[in-house]
Amino acid sequence: MRLARKTAIVTGGGSGFGEGIVKKFYEEGAMVIVVDIDHAAAKRVADLYDGMAFQADVSKLEDWQALAARVRDTFDGVDILVNNAGITHLPQPMNEVSEDEFDRVMAVNAKSVFLAAKTIVPMMKEAEAGVILNVASTAGVSPRPNLNWYNASKGWMITATKAMAIELAPFGIRVNAINPVAGDTPLLQSFMGADTPEIRAKFISTIPLGRFSTPEDMANAACFLCSDEASMITGVAMEVDGGRCI
Repeated sequence: MRLARKTAIVTGGGSGFGEGIVKKFYEEGAMVIVVDIDHAAAKRVADLYDGMAFQADVSKLEDWQALAARVRDTFDGVDILVNNAGITHLPQPMNEVSEDEFDRVMAVNAKSVFLAAKTIVPMMKEAEAGVILNVASTAGVSPRPNLNWYNASKGWMITATKAMAIELAPFGIRVNAINPVAGDTPLLQSFMGADTPEIRAKFISTIPLGRFSTPEDMANAACFLCSDEASMITGVAMEVDGGRCI
């Protein structure tokens, strides 16, 4: 029960890595607000793990403001924020990605962290405590071809994590990131362009431990970094990648 009596927000919590994190946090004693643009997905996960579902587009300030108001009214604040929601563009040369695709990737993967800071960080500052975990990617450390702007958005998130950690440390707030390698989640086909046994084998061949990451892998790392066991760790971008970035 490492997260007993903690209140946690998990964005993109309706599937994939986010759902795995919600499950682990619940098992460790946290009350989880499951945030997802898909309300049905958020409700399904919240119902499974005795949490609260909240529909939001994390690229919209008004949705973050509504979430912050709900959390303040219901729980008086929040202990943990996991910025997990993310999207990608399909693999293609950088000059062929449309402006709309670029804007959407940056809005969901980068701007959402800025909006979370504007709306959730003030509550943590008031409490002089809190943990923020950003789900970045190995793509921000060791980029793959034809995913240029997704790579850039995750590199941005890693740098933002370190900058946030420095600024928020005097307020008792820790900020870390995890860098997963691709997992068998709804985004996998988008990363690969097509999902065939041959493409999967080629992708897995770049991971020394020889498998995709799982929601459980991400959840275990997230739980540690968000728990008091990691009370001296801030500004870290932990690679949970089976050796992909070596």
